[in-house]
Amino acid sequence: MAGSTDRATGLTIQEMARRSGFTEPTLRYYEKIGLLGRVARDESSGHRRYDPATADRVEALACLRSAGMTVSGMRRYLDLLARGDSAAAEQRELFAAQAEKLAADIERLRLRLAYLRGKADLWDARVRGDPDAEKRAIEDVTRVMDQFTD
Repeated sequence: MAGSTDRATGLTIQEMARRSGFTEPTLRYYEKIGLLGRVARDESSGHRRYDPATADRVEALACLRSAGMTVSGMRRYLDLLARGDSAAAEQRELFAAQAEKLAADIERLRLRLAYLRGKADLWDARVRGDPDAEKRAIEDVTRVMDQFTD
């Protein structure tokens, strides 16, 4: 069937982009800087074809990127992966550090969410003409803002 994904011939760049969440330019860039190695090409068209191993690598990188890992962190992961079990302790440290960074990012997002909800409550109180609710909302927003500086 035309346009269907055939794992034997590999995924097109469009299919890989859809599957991974990366844009096509990002996939090209990751290939260029060596994160993906050389991506196979269709003999007749010259278009990229992502074989199963490369597709698995792209998906792993997409997971790492979505967790906030930088390109240098992803490169470090791949270098350590190539070393195998001898790099297990370093892999553990890489992932533990990234998990801590992600936890801090989540906490910052939690505070931003609380701020936005508080501001929505404040404006809702103003729309309804409820000064007591407005006062409570201002107090809530102030408490959240104080946490940003802690």
